[in-house]
Amino acid sequence: MTAAATPHPVSALGPYFALRLGSVPPPDHRPLDALFTDGIAVRVREVAERLRTTEPRVAASVVQLGLAARFWSVTLGSLAVTGEIPELDRVHWHQPPDGPLDLWLPTGAGTTTDPCAVLTTVLAPLDAAVRAATPVAERLLRGNAASALVGTLRVMHGQLAATAPAAYRAAEQAARTLLAHPRLAGTLTPDGPRLRRTTCCLYYRLPAGGLCGDCVFDTAPAGPGLAG
Repeated sequence: MTAAATPHPVSALGPYFALRLGSVPPPDHRPLDALFTDGIAVRVREVAERLRTTEPRVAASVVQLGLAARFWSVTLGSLAVTGEIPELDRVHWHQPPDGPLDLWLPTGAGTTTDPCAVLTTVLAPLDAAVRAATPVAERLLRGNAASALVGTLRVMHGQLAATAPAAYRAAEQAARTLLAHPRLAGTLTPDGPRLRRTTCCLYYRLPAGGLCGDCVFDTAPAGPGLAG
């Protein structure tokens, strides 16, 4: 019989921020290393089939961007809600048929206040796993991570800026620190009131694709997507 799990306080921000705690991982959950060794390759194939693309690198980009957003949500959300970030390299995961990755963490796992720790313990090995599964430019993946970070902060602004401004400011400062880190620096550039990518996530190459709000392009290049 599996011990009961309890929600981490960050879970109050919504399903994409959810994190469960417990003494024994659920039976269908695997250590994070398993995501990097074989989980990514499986997920890229599933997403390619679902999105009807014959370009594995496009599916790989979609997978990595979504996972980066999932881990950023827990990172910034936990820092805002509790003032600390869990050691996310200790999480166990399960991919449900639909919805975000289900994350579980051992009760009593360590914490940090340094958001950049997640870059080295989670995002860097994630990118390496994606590139091992499918040839895709490393700078593209770093741009995805930066875009996902800003997107996460935008969601949190709607949730916390008015009701918990100090908590939101903590998340905002963490995002600024992360964007200045050598791994993410230069992946976004100011463009009026918004930040604009300096790389492309390839979303426009999907059969029903288009341009993202922070896309490096003004119009989609010729390809299987809009111009196909």
